Amino acid sequence: MAVAQTKDIRNVAVVGHGASGKTSLLEAILFRTGASSRMGSVDESTSIADYEPEERERKFTISAKLLPCQWQGRTINALDTPGYPDFISHTIGALNVVETALITISATAGIQVNTRKVWSLSKDKGLARIIVITKLDGENIEVNTLLKSIKEELGPECFPFDLPIEYGHNFKGVVNLLEPPKEIPKGVLGDPKTSREALIEAVVEVDDALMQRYLEGKEISIQEIQDCLTKAIAQGKLVPILFVSSKKLLGIEELLEVIGDFTPNPMGVTRKGVDLEKNEEMTIKGQEDAPFSAQVFKCITDPFVGKLVFFRVFSGTLAGDLSFYNSHTKKVEKAGQLLKVFGKEQQPLPRAIAGDIVAMTKVEAIGISDTLCSPRKHIKFEPINFHNPMVSLAVEPKNLGAEQKLSGSLAKLAEEDPTFKVTRDSQTGELIVTGISNLHLDIMLNRLKRRFDVEVNTHEPKIPYKETVTAEADAQYKHKKQTGGRGQYGEVYIRLEPLERGQGFEFETAIVGGKIPGQYVPAVEKGVRETMVKGVIAGYPVVDVKVVLYDGSYHTVDSSEAAFKLAASKAFQKAFMEAKPVLLEPIVNIEITIPPEFMGEISGNLTSRRGRIIGVDTLGKMQVIKASVPMAEITRYETELKSMTGGQGSYSVEFSHYDIVPSFLIQNIVAQGKKKEEEE
Repeated sequence: MAVAQTKDIRNVAVVGHGASGKTSLLEAILFRTGASSRMGSVDESTSIADYEPEERERKFTISAKLLPCQWQGRTINALDTPGYPDFISHTIGALNVVETALITISATAGIQVNTRKVWSLSKDKGLARIIVITKLDGENIEVNTLLKSIKEELGPECFPFDLPIEYGHNFKGVVNLLEPPKEIPKGVLGDPKTSREALIEAVVEVDDALMQRYLEGKEISIQEIQDCLTKAIAQGKLVPILFVSSKKLLGIEELLEVIGDFTPNPMGVTRKGVDLEKNEEMTIKGQEDAPFSAQVFKCITDPFVGKLVFFRVFSGTLAGDLSFYNSHTKKVEKAGQLLKVFGKEQQPLPRAIAGDIVAMTKVEAIGISDTLCSPRKHIKFEPINFHNPMVSLAVEPKNLGAEQKLSGSLAKLAEEDPTFKVTRDSQTGELIVTGISNLHLDIMLNRLKRRFDVEVNTHEPKIPYKETVTAEADAQYKHKKQTGGRGQYGEVYIRLEPLERGQGFEFETAIVGGKIPGQYVPAVEKGVRETMVKGVIAGYPVVDVKVVLYDGSYHTVDSSEAAFKLAASKAFQKAFMEAKPVLLEPIVNIEITIPPEFMGEISGNLTSRRGRIIGVDTLGKMQVIKASVPMAEITRYETELKSMTGGQGSYSVEFSHYDIVPSFLIQNIVAQGKKKEEEE
């Protein structure tokens, strides 16, 4: 598929709530434009976009897919995106490389949770937006009620561009409001005359002179209105609403005409970047004759094919025989094979021009968000801002000896999904995977098995409790053992003192008169440190204590480093138990975003989890509860919040500090710690 010029490209991301008809809409567009010879079906697992095994099995989109087509001289680079928040990273990546967002709303379901999320994302990115009402072939549709809710919830800038003629089995098509037919067909849902007047008023508002003529009742040509419409859509001052039935292929041509005629092309959109040589902000224009610049938004890692990266060219041209500079790795690299991708199909591409979205092979060192640019003009785009993952699982290989393969395979999966993190907990030693939700993690671990043939066992990560003391205590221990021949002897007197939270460990020597020779003092400290790692009351590391070695005795023949090490360990344990020991638990700051009607229930639930509400903010029509809560209380919070709010709530957490565990909980935690020691 050759692209003649940048001005003829239209980049659109199809976004919306799950099951709102995004993929079906794209199937209809591809079929109507001739890009495909058949209408694929999500339900029948024949969709061109949903070709991954997990997608066909679950019947919903999991990752963004590039599906280009052509319509009346325009090249439309369409990106199908997931509809569930669990896979939001793919939607965010797609919205970062397009000029227009097509937001699908099911006529039967109306505005849903993810509708609001993708609306906010696309609006915040300054994209042109088009609302596509799908499933007009469904039943029990209230068009006027739906249009009213769109204006109330999404904004007054939303105006119908056409109106449907009946619905359900009788849906016959749409009436264009910009250029309506002389005779309005029977069965039109809504008032075409009133709707057209509102649309025209919204269009001319972007041009003061045109608005003045309109108010004076002077004639305004269709061409003038169309020119203003393009400007209004690009500026986000007007959001067209169109109606379609993908199954019946009705309303599809009208949508394609709006995309081709009225959405912004890459030449008319600028992007901010940083000139790395001058260390100052610069504006990148979508011109073919400018220095090359692009950003990676997606990558796929296949154990057999290797790595494939997708990037959007923002300026200039890249040919397959040229080199580029990676602003992240700070290296010049030779371009790999350029590809034009259509779903899972790939075709060689001689060059990529400004505005195009393409893929490239042989790019092991390139990652998502990387800026690719001309070796002669080093620039950098802002990294794509992905959501932080919150749900964690500890994983271990089912088969012995597969630890290295597991770590390497998980790292490759993490390369293609910025919301999938792999870490090793330094305290518990567990390998932890973190994702957006339990569903997200389930999909990723299934992918791990299918692609890399690695199966894992999973369990909730251990809470990294710690032990400390709240008072001073002294202890003495003499290790004396005679077994024939050389014996063992070492005696220590230590004082244990609490430190401020976060100060760690201090060791002080106050020995006078050579009661313990200097060569044995390091052994005393080592014995203390090793005991602190193992813990005393529950098997968790000891922190925030000071140990003072102030007395002891030795034997000229029987004393040894091992003897003093053991004596120090025993003395430390005795002092620890007398110094009013406590357990410390990690406390996190949590921000929960919910609709106002759930405030009471969520606040009460947080209190029941030993949470402390710090404050409440307003974010649009949503409420944000800020609270401090023990980590142990929110290990399953993703599932429970989803249940309490019907999927409308979201949250983020970050570590805050360690605090003392209430006494009534210690017994159970100690029992868990003992069990952990026995298992190890």
